[in-house]
Amino acid sequence: MAVVWRLCSLLCLAAAALGKRSMVKVLSDGMWRELLHGEWMVEFYAPWCPACQNLQPEWEKFAEWGEDLEVNIAKVDVTEQPGLSGRFVITALPTIYHCKDGEFRRYQGARTKSDFINFISGKEWKSIEPVSSWFGPSSFLMSSMSALFQLSMWIRHCHNYLTENVGIPVWGSYALFTLATLFSGLILGLIIVFLADCICPSKKYRPPQYPHSRKLAPESAQLLKKLDEEQEADEEDISDDEIEGKEVSDRNSSPNAVRQRPVITAATMDKS
Repeated sequence: MAVVWRLCSLLCLAAAALGKRSMVKVLSDGMWRELLHGEWMVEFYAPWCPACQNLQPEWEKFAEWGEDLEVNIAKVDVTEQPGLSGRFVITALPTIYHCKDGEFRRYQGARTKSDFINFISGKEWKSIEPVSSWFGPSSFLMSSMSALFQLSMWIRHCHNYLTENVGIPVWGSYALFTLATLFSGLILGLIIVFLADCICPSKKYRPPQYPHSRKLAPESAQLLKKLDEEQEADEEDISDDEIEGKEVSDRNSSPNAVRQRPVITAATMDKS
């Protein structure tokens, strides 16, 4: 009877342990704005990660102190929530973040319950520089990164569906995604060109406008007319000089031309 009683006690304890509600909150992509309010400790993990599996017992024990420390203890499965992993740029597992009123700091200390408790109660997080606002989860850059991670996960699901359920070979799935990428790029390029042409339309060709065709002020018109007259007079003088020079050169080159020399006579000498 004692053995039976002991077995029943063990079974009751096991059932109570299994039925005990976890104090760790599970976050999803749509709940990330809750991290902007209050104090949080968030663990990013993956079910297949051995280090994450070793951390889970300590994390559960730490969560039991959450109410006393007035801190929310949460976890994110990066395999199910790619948007959150992209928003925080998770590159190693497990990764722990401390969030306090919109400021985010990465925890890099020891991973035991007592260390987590001291980190919160002793406010050791104040010695850690927060993440820059440019790379914060609420920034435009990280929002774009989150959308990119979600798109990559969607593409992966589509690839698995095509290969496993539809029966398309792997190379066929890659070919479909390649064609879809090229087509979407073409459509996006056309849209960008259309918007650019609407915002900054190209100027039509216009014949060059000369100063004479413009309406000038009276003073400018008189000055321009005077300059034109002087230019025409100069051209006429140049043409007259060219004609005279040509006639002289023709007379000098003629064989019948007789050079006239002055004749010195006695009368001339008397005059001198």
